[in-house]
Amino acid sequence: MKVSIITSCFNHERTIRCCIESVLGQDYPDIEYIVVDGASTDNSLAVIKEYEDRITHIVSEPDRGMYEAINKGIRMATGDIIGLVHSDDFLYSPNTISHIVERMCQTGADFLYGDGLFVTPGDTDKVVRNWIGGDYRLWKVRHGWLPLHPTCYIRREAIAKRGLYNETYKIAADSDFLFRYLLGGDLTVTYLHEYIVRMRMGGLSTDAAKRRQMWMEDIRMYRSHGMNPTVTKLEKMMWKVPQFLLAKFK
Repeated sequence: MKVSIITSCFNHERTIRCCIESVLGQDYPDIEYIVVDGASTDNSLAVIKEYEDRITHIVSEPDRGMYEAINKGIRMATGDIIGLVHSDDFLYSPNTISHIVERMCQTGADFLYGDGLFVTPGDTDKVVRNWIGGDYRLWKVRHGWLPLHPTCYIRREAIAKRGLYNETYKIAADSDFLFRYLLGGDLTVTYLHEYIVRMRMGGLSTDAAKRRQMWMEDIRMYRSHGMNPTVTKLEKMMWKVPQFLLAKFK
């Protein structure tokens, strides 16, 4: 099975190398790697081009944000399975993709998710949030639970049916995407109880300056799915509490 991995990047010269090397260092042989750069004004593109002989596709052009960049990558992807590794993040181990493919082959799942670690930008061994996905249950989704977005690997056929990211959201497009895929209950979902990614704190949804925008987008997004927006938002926040507690023991 071919796996397409998409990285979107804009002005992340400090972290993009680590991200790229975590993908190129995988032991799984059939990876299509697509890097979509939003016309970075720092040294990001120069770093990306150091690996151009090993990256399947490199695109660098202006865009309207991360989700447009991801959608560009998905449209280019030819793999059986599609996943994301953001420019601030990196895969947990060299055999992460091998384990994902093995589990999806064993189960025939359309959608796989796993565990992830939020770490401090300056010390990626220091865990701030320990996100243990837990078993999939439809009732949990209906009460605001979602898997960690960068741990999700989805068959391209399912994406063709469910559609791409809604670019009218600047922060909540990933949650909207996951609700569209999981609320119907008709996709085969499997949970891989392994760490898939380390994520540096400080992304769009973890930046304190973006919290108000995130709140407003979440309310609009929940309402669009027929959910009680305020109640579901509060339920979502409650699902996160154990992650911070678990991090103290990691």
